[in-house]
Amino acid sequence: MINQYIQSNQKRFLDELFELLRIPSVSADSRHKNDVRHAAEYIAQKLKEAGADSVELCETKGHPIVFGEKKINSSLPTVLVYGHYDVQPPDPLDLWTSPPFEPVIHDEKIFARGSCDDKGQVYMHIKAFEAMMKLNQLSCNIKFMIEGEEEVGSDNLGTFVKENKNKLKADVILISDTSLISLDCPSITVGLRGLSYLEVEVTGPNRDLHSGVYGGAVANPINVLSQMIASLHDENGRVTIPGFYDKVALLSEADRKKLNEAPFDLKEYKKDLNIDDVCGEKGYTTLERTGIRPTLDVNGIWGGYTGEGAKTVLPSKASAKISMRLVPNQNSQEIAELFTRHFLSIAPQSVKVKVIPHHGGQPAVTPTDSKAFKAASAAFEEVWGKTPIPTRDGGSIPIVSLFKNELGLDTVLMGFGLDSDAIHSPNEHYGVKNFLIGIETIVAFYRHYSK
Repeated sequence: MINQYIQSNQKRFLDELFELLRIPSVSADSRHKNDVRHAAEYIAQKLKEAGADSVELCETKGHPIVFGEKKINSSLPTVLVYGHYDVQPPDPLDLWTSPPFEPVIHDEKIFARGSCDDKGQVYMHIKAFEAMMKLNQLSCNIKFMIEGEEEVGSDNLGTFVKENKNKLKADVILISDTSLISLDCPSITVGLRGLSYLEVEVTGPNRDLHSGVYGGAVANPINVLSQMIASLHDENGRVTIPGFYDKVALLSEADRKKLNEAPFDLKEYKKDLNIDDVCGEKGYTTLERTGIRPTLDVNGIWGGYTGEGAKTVLPSKASAKISMRLVPNQNSQEIAELFTRHFLSIAPQSVKVKVIPHHGGQPAVTPTDSKAFKAASAAFEEVWGKTPIPTRDGGSIPIVSLFKNELGLDTVLMGFGLDSDAIHSPNEHYGVKNFLIGIETIVAFYRHYSK
């Protein structure tokens, strides 16, 4: 019956999702403040239409949080659904094959910014809720908390959670913001890396200089920054910051073996990325490097003249954005402090260095023996005909550890994206099949969880 409802309403579901995807809700760009609110209002309206009893826009110091709920029986369990309606900036625009906020379907995939991360996945939950309400199959109480600042660190969500513990009271958190191994091999994420994100600025002379007149006599901030960044890894791919690995949780050989049993084709991985070889910390597989080991990466670097043609300047400043993915036992704030102390210590006297912390989040591991995890596993078995494999995701969802610390609740990470969906990149996309089967699987989760 659920499957029939989904199929008969498929076009409407997709049309509604496309309306949401057309809203450029880029939380990192203040020029899109009104667009972010528009997306929140759209989500709120669709929750009301789906059958939520109470829906509100909860104001914060930043973008609003959409809260909605449906209580059917106090004796039944309550599921709190979390997601986000904000999206990453679409840049670089010239690499998109279609405009990022004009969704199109190509090869049975929805191409648009936010199609997978996280509007498409959030909207599955709204449509699953609608289907259960229309067919009188809702078997749990349900609450929704959809925020607009996940892509910029969820700073105000933490305050909201701490101040609204009674409003958010539930039995489990359900999130779809992760990926599957493949459509042929379903999986449930049980581990997430944390994040520490900073910006660094290197300043040399008080103005841009003529590179012929001053070159060779005055430090070039771009050269210095490049050398400093290069020194942050050794020849084995390990981060050189003192103390960086001190608290890293190590997996047993048995757990590492189990992790590497997940289907993974290195040849296809390299082909998909058009690279000749992989790289990373020596002694670890690709699955281990992206799931259980910490990293440090430069996300952007700039300085000097980058316009058309030539301009022979020795720049006054150079900057970079740097992120570090963290694993269990590492603390985001501690790592930021270690980075700052080390980066300042390696700066030559010929320049001035500033480190600006942005945002971060703690790593998280979720239990596989809980009632909720077993319900999610049973839902996949029912709909997909296969038992999902527990996996560790290289990305970060800072709210997971916050939920555990503040609400005492575990999270089920029931995502339906694919690693190849190009989230945070040009040409982000999300499979139509993933969207539709995700709705069906979410409905099955409620049925199993309520038993």
